[in-house]
Amino acid sequence: MTHNRIRYAAGSDVGRSRPKNEDSVHAGERLLAIADGMGGHGHGEVASAAAMSALVALEEGPRPADPVAALDEAVRDAARRLGDMAARDPALERMGTTVTAMLWDGEGRFAVAHIGDSRAYMLRDGALYQITRDHTLVQSLVDDGRMTPDQAARHQNRSLLLRALETSGLADPDLSLREALPGDRYMLCSDGLTAVLEPVTLHHVLSTVPEPEDAVRRLIDLANEGGGPDNISCVVADVEAA
Repeated sequence: MTHNRIRYAAGSDVGRSRPKNEDSVHAGERLLAIADGMGGHGHGEVASAAAMSALVALEEGPRPADPVAALDEAVRDAARRLGDMAARDPALERMGTTVTAMLWDGEGRFAVAHIGDSRAYMLRDGALYQITRDHTLVQSLVDDGRMTPDQAARHQNRSLLLRALETSGLADPDLSLREALPGDRYMLCSDGLTAVLEPVTLHHVLSTVPEPEDAVRRLIDLANEGGGPDNISCVVADVEAA
């Protein structure tokens, strides 16, 4: 198998309406990840940071033989940590977080784990694909044919989650393994970005801004220009031939 490499950047911004940033974001040699915390009174920040701490452990030690299983276990460890924290402090019982993470195997594949409404996209051969499915009420209605995507995007309950990492200590992430090709660009983001920017805008920035760091900054700036109603976090990673 060809040994490719990734070039990456990450950024996060509080936005224009929230008093603090409850997102956690990471981009490293192996792991790309976004966690969007919830729970109010700072508890969302605690939840996303605890989940990210469990995930970032994947940057250490030998590369796992099964990246999907390793990423799955890291997400489940994150859920256990949230449960343990709430058991020690009942004030944390209502906290939770989304997680969207990609684990690079160092050759040509990404393991993907996803739970919640943060998202991952792939730009390949000029076309942009959303490679995760939102775990939201409105997405379930779209899937059932009871709502159009345009209606879902404007619905007042569009952020109502059906799945997330919570303090039950349990996790049920979507898992997959994707072949990554040189020239591919991947983007992970919290819903503070996608709630403001249309897919055509995401496509334009990702396909015309060559440097990952510049693309991240441009996307965050555009989301703030659009009102910045939530925290905004973004990771952009390019796959290159070694």
